[in-house]
Amino acid sequence: MLQNAASSPAPLAACATAPSGSLSKVYFLALGTFAIGTEGFMIAPLLPTIAHDLKMSLSATAMLVVVFTLVMSLSSPITTVLTARLPRRNTLLVALTLFTAGNFVAAFSASFATLMIARILMAVASGLYVPGANSLAGVIVPVEKRGRALAIVSGGMTIAIALGLPLGAVVAQAFSWRSTFLMVAVMSLVALAGIAAGIRRDAGSDIPVASLRQRVGVIRQPAVLRFLGVTLFWSIGAYTAYPYIAPYLNAVLGFGAGSIGATVSMWGFAAAIGVTTGGRLNDRFGSNRVVLWSLILLAASFVVLGLATTFTPRLALIPVLAAVAAWGFSVWSFFPAQMARLIAAGPSSQASVALALNTSTMYLGFSIGSAMGAGAVSAGAIWGIAAIAAVSEGLSIWMDRKARQS
Repeated sequence: MLQNAASSPAPLAACATAPSGSLSKVYFLALGTFAIGTEGFMIAPLLPTIAHDLKMSLSATAMLVVVFTLVMSLSSPITTVLTARLPRRNTLLVALTLFTAGNFVAAFSASFATLMIARILMAVASGLYVPGANSLAGVIVPVEKRGRALAIVSGGMTIAIALGLPLGAVVAQAFSWRSTFLMVAVMSLVALAGIAAGIRRDAGSDIPVASLRQRVGVIRQPAVLRFLGVTLFWSIGAYTAYPYIAPYLNAVLGFGAGSIGATVSMWGFAAAIGVTTGGRLNDRFGSNRVVLWSLILLAASFVVLGLATTFTPRLALIPVLAAVAAWGFSVWSFFPAQMARLIAAGPSSQASVALALNTSTMYLGFSIGSAMGAGAVSAGAIWGIAAIAAVSEGLSIWMDRKARQS
């Protein structure tokens, strides 16, 4: 689940920490975001296996996604404010330590309750780490290298979509779903050691953090609020479908674990292309056009996935695979353009707060969408996943139109 470097809690230009010239330490920050992104994305195709292993229904097991995204959306602004007085480096070390511990607990969990506790711990840690890593990346390098540093750290999430997702699928298929959590724990330990050894203790000590009152003040602005509405419905649609891609592919195409892993990997590569291409399209065609056409393509993809449930597996194969690829591309080509609009919606001094609110809104939508998808799966209506997602994206298009007309 993607977050951008601009989600930093305060304008980077306000910081005066004396930076060094090397970008090497930034890669340890990026390894942390890569580990967090890998864990966040890899669990969706593993849900059926986890459900079988723990002898639970798929809809009940999906609460691992619902609760994770809800906790992350609600905890991130709170923990960021609560830790504002701590050195940024220490905050990241605490967050990564909690995240690593959560993965180890998940790997050796003997019950669903323990696994849920582990995911809650990881959600709190993720919501604290990612904004902090992005803000710190901007002040530990010279100004002329700041853009590259931010791109490297936020790129950890992008690479997690392209490489971490299929890597998790391969590890799970070769060993077990528990092994994927061990893999992420090892990544986190390496990042933890790198940050502890390579970044000095006072780095980012003068980064200001927006208070909860300042965040509420930004969200009250009509332009920002309307754009956040677009993000909310976009994310509801996206996560009504994504956590249940494995049962969908099994029900509609008869895919087993190997074919599901390959299809999810294809989605991941398409998503990585989408998020990198989305920025370039935004520069060329403007944010409003990119947002609109991304949402239209995304809604159309879900319509095709819904209609395909009435086909035979043989007839559904090509439309489903094409729709999955278009879904992966469009769901993330939307994101850079949407962030660009939020930056332009108010004063530049409030941009980082607006983007942080966008991230929280996104994860709130993920939680709502995954809960709605769980309801459709529980009712045995696999077509309902795509139908709810398509309607949600249609509402996002309607909200976008209202936002641009005002």
